Amino acid sequence: MDRTLDDLQPRSIENYLSQMRNDDLWRQYARYNTLANQRLYAAASGLPDADRKRDVGAFFGSLHGTLNHLLIGDGIWMARFEGGQAPSTGLDAITHETFDALRAARVEMDGRIEAFFAAPPEGFFERPLHYVNNEGRVFEDPPALILPHFFNHQTHHRGQAHAILSLLGMGRNAPALDLHRVLKPHPSAAA
Repeated sequence: MDRTLDDLQPRSIENYLSQMRNDDLWRQYARYNTLANQRLYAAASGLPDADRKRDVGAFFGSLHGTLNHLLIGDGIWMARFEGGQAPSTGLDAITHETFDALRAARVEMDGRIEAFFAAPPEGFFERPLHYVNNEGRVFEDPPALILPHFFNHQTHHRGQAHAILSLLGMGRNAPALDLHRVLKPHPSAAA
C-alpha cells in the first residue's frame, strides 16, 4: 500500500471522531499521566539538584529543563481546553527554579488535568479548538487530533526524562512507566 500521511490523516481523523466521546479513555489517560509523573518525580527526588540540572545534551538540556517544558506544554494546552490562553513563554523556559516548586506545580497541574477530564465541558468533544500557537499562528483543530497529541506529548517527554534518569546513573532502576503497569501494577497471573 503506497499512501502518504496526507492521504491517511483526514480519513483517520474523521473516523476517529466516532470514538471521541469515550470519556473513560481520556480519564484513564489523565490518571495515567498523574501516576506516571508521581513515579518520575519520586525517582528524580533521589538525585542531587546539580544532577537534575546538569546539561546532558537532551533537547531541553537537563532533567529539570525537560520537566519544566512538560509542565509548560500542559499549561498551554489546559488553558486552551478551558477556553483561555496561557501566557507566552519560551517552550524551554525554566518557570520553576527549585525542584520542590516544580514538583508542587506538577501536582497541581495533574489535579487540574484529572478534574477537567472527569467532567469535560458540554460539547468539548464535538467542537474544534481555536488557538494561537507560541509563534503567533492561528489554528483550528478537532479534539480527535489535539487530545491524542496532548497525551502523547506527555509520554514523549516523560520518555526523555526517563532516559536522562538512566544517564544520570539510575540505569534499570529508573521507574517503569508502561501504561498498563502504572494503572495496574499487580496483575493477576494467568491460569
